[in-house]
This record gives sequence, C-alpha cells and structure tokens, in this order.
Amino acid sequence: MKIIPVILSGGVGSRLWPLSREHFPKQCLPLTDVEYSLLQQTLLRTASLDVADPIVVCNEDHRFLIAQQLQSIGVTKSSIVLEPKGRNTAPAIALAALEAQKQNDKDALLLVLPADHVIRDVAVFEKAISQAAELAQQDALVTFGVQPTRPETGYGYIRAGEDFAVAEFVEKPNLTTAQAYLASGDYLWNSGMFLFKASAFLSELKIHRDDIYSAVSNAYENRSEDLDFVRIDAELFSACPEESIDYAVMEPTKKAKVVPYVGDWSDIGAWDALYDYADKDADNNVLLGDVMSEGSSNCLIRSESRLVAAVGVQDLVIVETADAVLVMDKNNAQDVKKIVKRIQAEGREEHMFHTTVHRPWGTYQTVDLGDRHQVKRIMVKPGEKLSVQMHHHRAEHWVVVSGTAKVQNGEREILLTENESTYIPVGVVHALENPGKIPLELVEVQSGSYLGEDDIVRFSDRYGR
Repeated sequence: MKIIPVILSGGVGSRLWPLSREHFPKQCLPLTDVEYSLLQQTLLRTASLDVADPIVVCNEDHRFLIAQQLQSIGVTKSSIVLEPKGRNTAPAIALAALEAQKQNDKDALLLVLPADHVIRDVAVFEKAISQAAELAQQDALVTFGVQPTRPETGYGYIRAGEDFAVAEFVEKPNLTTAQAYLASGDYLWNSGMFLFKASAFLSELKIHRDDIYSAVSNAYENRSEDLDFVRIDAELFSACPEESIDYAVMEPTKKAKVVPYVGDWSDIGAWDALYDYADKDADNNVLLGDVMSEGSSNCLIRSESRLVAAVGVQDLVIVETADAVLVMDKNNAQDVKKIVKRIQAEGREEHMFHTTVHRPWGTYQTVDLGDRHQVKRIMVKPGEKLSVQMHHHRAEHWVVVSGTAKVQNGEREILLTENESTYIPVGVVHALENPGKIPLELVEVQSGSYLGEDDIVRFSDRYGR
C-alpha cells in the first residue's frame, strides 16, 4: 500500500523573525539549504519511498506560495487543503485524512510530517517508516520518537515501553528532569511525526473528541474546489475546537505506538535551534551571506541585503533584512515573539511582509515610499497576468526595464518593450500581462492621495482573488 505524505504547513514561525514573516513563513525559506526551503526538503525526503501524491494543509494566505514551491521541485499533482483558521494539529490532520479517503480508500496510510523539520539521515528515517508502516497496517497510531542527544527542555518526551508501546507522554521538562530522562535511556523526544491509516485516526478522533470530528467533517463536507486548492467552509470550521493531536488522540487512545528514530533530527523553531544545527567555523560562528567577523565567537550572523560586520561580540544572533535588523543574545531566542507582538500592537507591517512581496504572478519590491508617491520594482513571470483592475486614489506610470509587457490601458491594448512606458490615470481600468518567454521587469511609480494595497477594485482575476 502506498503512503500518502501529509505536510502540515500552517505556522508563521514568528520566533524566526525578521526572516520569517506572516506572508512568507519559515517553512518556505531556505534556512538550512542554499537551494531548497524546509517545505521542499520535507517533500524531497519522501521521494525515494513508494508514496502517492502529497496532501499539504496550509494557511489560505500561503496557498500560491506553497503551490509555486511544490511545482518548482516537480510536484505537479497534490492536494492543497486550505485552513480558514488555524485550529492546531488534530483538526488539520483530520482534514487531510478526509481528503485522503476521498481520493483513495478509507485505509490509506498517512505519513504526517511538519514542514519545518530537518532530517539528514534519510536512510535511517526510511527504516523507521518501514517499521511504522507494519504497525499502522494493524491499525496502530504510530508516532516517531527521536533518540535524544542532549537534555533538551524545549521538547515533549515519550517514555517507551516494550514492543513499541507508548508508556507515557511527558510535557516539556525542566533541566534536571531532562537530564534524568537522558540518563535513563527510556525516553524519546516527541517529534510530532506520525504514521497511521486515515480510517484508524478518524475512528479514534471520533471516540475521544467527537466535537472535533463532527466540526471538521461538517466543514469538509461543505468544501469547494478553487483552482488547485480545496477550500474548507470557513464558518463551520471556525466552530471546531483548537487542539493538538497529542491531547486529542495520542494520549487517550489505546492504539498508540512509538517507533524510535536514531538519526539526526532538528525542529527548526527558533534561531538558537538553527545555530545548533548549522555547520560552524573555527570561532564557532555561523556566518551566512555578506558577513565579516573579527574577534567574535559563538554567534549566528545572517545578512540578506548588505554587509554586516561584527567585532568582538559573543553569543549573539544578528539577522539583517532589507527593512529590519535583529540583535539578540542567543540564549533569549524564545523572546523574539515579544518583539513581533509589539510590532503588531503598534500597527506596523514588518511582521507581515518583506520589502519583496510574492504574488502568484511574480513579485514586487517597494523601492521608495513617501506621503503621495511609491516606487515599486515589479517582476511578472512568463505567461502570467495581473488582475484587471482600477484604483480610486492613485495613478501609475509603468516603465519596462526588460521583457515585453502586454498592457490594457482603458480601451487600448498595447505592447511595451525595454525603455518604453505608459501612464494609467486614476479610475482607468487596466491590466498587465507578460506574453513572452522571459521574466518581465518594470518600474512602477504610483502617485496619489492613498497608496494602500486595498485600493484595488478587481474586475477579473485568473487566480480567484
């Protein structure tokens, strides 16, 4: 029986700010690999297994970003299930189980993987999956326990019994307790990865949390399909309680099993975890991007857009992006959330977007912003088109830098090439398309009394926005 990878990609990774933002979360970033994001690595890790098309459960705001990342690694057939609102892992996995049953059969095996884990020892992981599949065929709900390598206080633990039995789930311990767990050899880190039949999981969910089962089932039955996405009824899903799979199912069930995974594993949840995972130089530094270090040690320093120089500092995390810089004691990695909450409370946007914003048709980057003007650098991918739209408060001037633009400007349709331009007055219906084979790059100058992205009236849009 083929295994269906279920990728949970619903988080925003606020502890990895300023790199991770609400509209470009950590799982879509190449944090541990120069080429592939965490999400892409998670899917590629299953490529050598006998797997069916994956199911990805994600935030609706990330749908086009997720779809693009799947397509770029050759995953052209997948189900992307959109959560109207985050309700933790039990409802998310229930949605995936219902989707799997619709596509295959009620006994489909689901390999549930968070999108932000890193596993280097793929062969060891495959062996653990093989063991878990045998147990899952017998209706067990299998979780993977990672062999601990240090007295970690940030993870939950599982006390393992005989014959893969789960003797006990344990909350995150203090340091003394974690040291005792490590010394005993009886405890595994709770990885948050699972393997079970869709039918077995739904049956146990119905027994132990029928309120979640009923709410998710009702919302899924009233789903709709939009392009490549499965949209869940928002009103019905909002009635679903918020709960993790551990509390809802794995702790109360009598069918829980744990398979040890003894290879390299990391949950990239914060900057200190990324520092622990990454390769280090002779001074025990992790230096990424355009960075110079003199006399510094035990630091993680990452540059995204300019030179970052560090002199004589220790135990710091320094992360630079085009619009924000984080400087933090490495031991305070969990407190990044406090800064993000302050940014939200003050009505700023640095927690939401980077200066480069990704759209299904391409990207735009704000170059300059004033009270009555904004300058953007826009890239439109070959064959893509922005919505047919108009603005009440701003005019726009487009200058093509490279490629070819097909422009609807009121009643006119024109082609523009390099160094050519057009002016879009306030209130004029317009559209921009790239009919060519190479990316279209242009500079857009906006002027007017209001320049917000919500001053867009769409008349038609191929992406269903």
